[in-house]
Amino acid sequence: MISKVGQIMLYVNNQDEARDFWTEKVGFHVISEENNGQGMRWIEIAPTKGAETSIILHNKEFVAKMSPGLNLGTPSLMFFSENLDQLHGDLSNKNIKVGEIVTIPSGRVFNFADNEENYFAVMEKK
Repeated sequence: MISKVGQIMLYVNNQDEARDFWTEKVGFHVISEENNGQGMRWIEIAPTKGAETSIILHNKEFVAKMSPGLNLGTPSLMFFSENLDQLHGDLSNKNIKVGEIVTIPSGRVFNFADNEENYFAVMEKK
């Protein structure tokens, strides 16, 4: 039986830029960086060091060569924040492309884009 989501694979064009975006601008932490010495490198990031779910940044080009036919599209991720207005302002002040805060039946939400124009959403959860 599956008990939780452990890791989400995010395939990016530039792992170092993606790591810097998530850590320096969004406030995530690097949990680990691995390199098998044969071109396979991955960076594990998470919003907190003890988070149950983490994101693994993989090199999109390398994975495409290793696993032709694998869906390398960006997953549709919904993050939660206890202070949506502050996060929206913080991301905006760091020159991140952010959408307007909108209200949907399940709460207030906005989206933002990383350096590679991948979009993610954040919902207010108090």
